Amino acid sequence: MKLLFSVLLFIISTCFASSQTTTVCNAGCDFTSIQTAVDSSKSGDRIFIKKGLYKESNIIIYKKSLHISGEEGTIIDTQNNGYGFSVEATDIIIKNLIIKNIEVSYTKEYAAILLFKSYDFEIENVTVENAFFGFLIQKSKDGIVHNNTISGEGKAEADSGNAIHLWHCENIKITNNDVRRMRDGIYLEFGSNSYISDNYSTENMRYGLHFMFSNENTYENNIFEANGAGVAVMFSKKIKMYNNIFKKNWGTASYGILLKEINDAELKHNIFEDNTIGINADGTNRITYTENTFKNNGYAIKVHGACYDNIYSKNNFLYNSFDLSYSGNLNSNKFENNYWSNYTGYDLDKNGIGDIPYRPVKLFSYLVNRTPESIVLLRSLFIDIIDFSEKVSPVFTPENLIDNKPLMTEVTW
Repeated sequence: MKLLFSVLLFIISTCFASSQTTTVCNAGCDFTSIQTAVDSSKSGDRIFIKKGLYKESNIIIYKKSLHISGEEGTIIDTQNNGYGFSVEATDIIIKNLIIKNIEVSYTKEYAAILLFKSYDFEIENVTVENAFFGFLIQKSKDGIVHNNTISGEGKAEADSGNAIHLWHCENIKITNNDVRRMRDGIYLEFGSNSYISDNYSTENMRYGLHFMFSNENTYENNIFEANGAGVAVMFSKKIKMYNNIFKKNWGTASYGILLKEINDAELKHNIFEDNTIGINADGTNRITYTENTFKNNGYAIKVHGACYDNIYSKNNFLYNSFDLSYSGNLNSNKFENNYWSNYTGYDLDKNGIGDIPYRPVKLFSYLVNRTPESIVLLRSLFIDIIDFSEKVSPVFTPENLIDNKPLMTEVTW
């Protein structure tokens, strides 16, 4: 037993002795160049960068497991020359740095940090200023992107990249990041089993969050505010979106969230407020919308073609210009136990459910879809009359699209 303990102690001490910490500073340290420190290190080493300005770019880490951290006030200025870090390695940590002035290119995706085929990585407390792409992560898995700030200064989508861009990645946690003034705040393509939470994405030119062909991902507690077109969720399945806020996404083609070709997903406890369209749904099937709030939107929900077997239950529809716009007469979707601020029915038996069913699709919303110019008649007496006549005898709106059990009070959770 003593021999075994001695052998284990020797192995552990040898492992610790084999790794070392290298210090980088502008003068009087082991190295003055970050790249030279990387080249001189071996897997398992730590590199500590003291505060100061370092004019370096295209720092390459290849097949080395390194932990790189900076002192408060450590700034890496790439001087608009390519990447900040370019990494292909396992067990990588990059944290506590400011990286700025990433080169804009129309042919290459330059980023503050590029990770390619990297596993078990962590990017934390990194601030990227004047970014083209912030973090470009490709064919990587089992990583954490936490507590970073990324901002850009692009004037158009063509000269601006994405803050956090994942491509063919798996099992990535993106948490507590602040991303703004980019093309897309967070972008996923062919990403799976990832968790995105507590991020603030605002003032991005296109989408606060954009993902395609990305299955079995969870998004919760994020705020997507004042982006060009809110959030786009496309060609994916088994998505969970909980406790997110979508607000102030205004524009002629803007929405809180676009759902296109989405199957078997759940949206719960989300808030859609002050958007041109809260949810724009096209080709969505077997989606459950539960306990969400739609407030002060132009359209709360706009349903296009090929949307089947969706359930809308216990949602609040508050003071929207139109609660629901629906294309076509066919309806296999279920609306039940929702609260509608425009509901004028009564509850004689005092069970909390209206005694008269509610028709959420108004004739005027149908007319606006056919003739957008008619929106100028909104809130006129004429519109109230035609909406009433359609409610009495539906001709243009789906006859079987009814909430048979409208709630008399708002849903709380």
